[in-house]
Amino acid sequence: MTGSPDRLAALYAAGFAVDLLTEEQRQVLTGLTEEELALLLDIKDRLDAVGPEVQAHGEIAGGALF
Repeated sequence: MTGSPDRLAALYAAGFAVDLLTEEQRQVLTGLTEEELALLLDIKDRLDAVGPEVQAHGEIAGGALF
């Protein structure tokens, strides 16, 4: 299967810091199957859903905690 840069875009849109990864790490991610990508995104969604409230405030307020 040929890798797809669209996978990196999908991961980036979901909040993964793909721009901080090495080229080799990005190549691994572009080689994910559709099923692997869907699973990774689902796991991140579930982790984000149970993340601490302070984390959510930090993201929403640009890091200003209140």
